[in-house]
Amino acid sequence: MTSSTSHQPILDKPFVLDLFAGPGGLDVAAHKLDVPSLGIEWDRSACLTRYASGLDTMHADVSAVRRDSFESLPPEINVLAGGPPCQTYSVAGHGAGRAALDQVKKYIDRLMAGESDESIDKDLKTLTDPRTALVLEPLRYAIQATRSANREHRPFDVIVLEQVPAVEALWRQYAEVLEKQGLPDADRTKYEVIVDVLDTESYGVPQTRSRAVLIARRVGLDKPSLPKTTHHAYEAKEWKRQSEIEKASNEAFQESFDALTAETKKSQEDDADLLPWKSMGEALEEPVGTHPGRATPFLVRSNYGSSGVPGRRGVRSDRQPATTVTGRISRFVIFQHLDENIVYEGQRFSMNEAGMLQSFPPDYPWSGTAQAQQVGNAVPPLFGMHLLSAALGLPAPAPDALREPWTAATEEQRAKLRNTGCGAADACTDRCPRPEEQKPPRSTMRPRKAKKPSPQ
Repeated sequence: MTSSTSHQPILDKPFVLDLFAGPGGLDVAAHKLDVPSLGIEWDRSACLTRYASGLDTMHADVSAVRRDSFESLPPEINVLAGGPPCQTYSVAGHGAGRAALDQVKKYIDRLMAGESDESIDKDLKTLTDPRTALVLEPLRYAIQATRSANREHRPFDVIVLEQVPAVEALWRQYAEVLEKQGLPDADRTKYEVIVDVLDTESYGVPQTRSRAVLIARRVGLDKPSLPKTTHHAYEAKEWKRQSEIEKASNEAFQESFDALTAETKKSQEDDADLLPWKSMGEALEEPVGTHPGRATPFLVRSNYGSSGVPGRRGVRSDRQPATTVTGRISRFVIFQHLDENIVYEGQRFSMNEAGMLQSFPPDYPWSGTAQAQQVGNAVPPLFGMHLLSAALGLPAPAPDALREPWTAATEEQRAKLRNTGCGAADACTDRCPRPEEQKPPRSTMRPRKAKKPSPQ
């Protein structure tokens, strides 16, 4: 559903720098909007996927690029985007998240006060988990842009950030300092900022996935606004779990299917201005590209459980959006109703299908290893199109904007992209992150053990 209102682009020539770019979710969005982008990504396999997809890429550490080669970035870049890994911040229930947020706030204040990078980097090395420092990188890039002679000390015009809902508090801290203090440049450049948590199925993505987003525009441009929803949000109804599904009986399959799909009827009647949510069946049923299509009806049992009890794990039908697609998408079990007496258990989604549930175009060329993790870590491209469109004042994308199969890069194009991104046409070089650096450090923060009951 494309808005009928007129749009005035915020920038004449937007150019996106995508930090922590992954396999290309936000860059695919930019590509479909005819907006150039450059992604920085340190994971080798994700970079192989990007090269195969024809996306401009630097295989590098985001922090290292800021420190050592910021001046080599295209000076035309005027949009900063990305979602830094926030595992240490978003730890829930054990105090680690709050402790990390308190640390981050102190460093944000020091950065906005104009303290030197050398002083801050020295203290960041003492953190229990170095990943905590990564959440500062978008702000550090925003500051570095005002120091860059190559950019004539110009700040970014637009900033777009997204992450898991637990990071909302961090984005609000970003918003406060960007609005009230401004960057530590000669003009104390300030931004107008909007922060919220959005549901991706409300924008046509065939899965339920909530994201904390930040959209900032430099003061002097129009005030930022969130993208308008185009689809109904998914609201799960209470329903009786059909543990009989484990017995693979036709009766249990039908009962589960009926119970899980009944809730879709009302959603189509609630608001005529919004489309029904996009279901797994809608995304996967029809053949497209090399995807042969998937027969319906089917049920999917996710890996999300209740105390590890398989029979209590979430089950959805093809009439519903998928549960949040994570790196464990390859473990989702599909129950396919084959005939009157058989329910086949044991199917899995292909990587092509998993990508389509993330709203990637069919035939996106997933490459390298840990492909399921790449899929799960990515920004859903259709959601990314809505974010960038709202941030840049462009029309909202059509629901089928990413339905056409993706055309992979030729071998010649891949070699050229890798030569630029890695330094060689067919291999990584010494300037690429080392393989041993690809594994995140283990956190020393341990969950609190439950207290034993006091003796009576």
